Amino acid sequence: MATVRYFAAAAEAAGTVEEQVPATDLGGLLDHLVQAHGAELERVLRRSSVLHEGEYVTDRDLVLRHDSVVDVLPPFAGG
Repeated sequence: MATVRYFAAAAEAAGTVEEQVPATDLGGLLDHLVQAHGAELERVLRRSSVLHEGEYVTDRDLVLRHDSVVDVLPPFAGG
């Protein structure tokens, strides 16, 4: 299972800061997150950066290992 870590608005939308998700690829993982957490997380995901093992990714076909770490980083305000 991949570990998904949520930050800021993503954590609020998901109702948690971290969870384990059964997925074999990034697309399946993202689909699972929307199905599990609903429209608000889907809205946040559209604006967020997704990192796999610390690297920005967009390829929904990216294969995930059972111990993958995926971070969901929404835009941050301030600076």
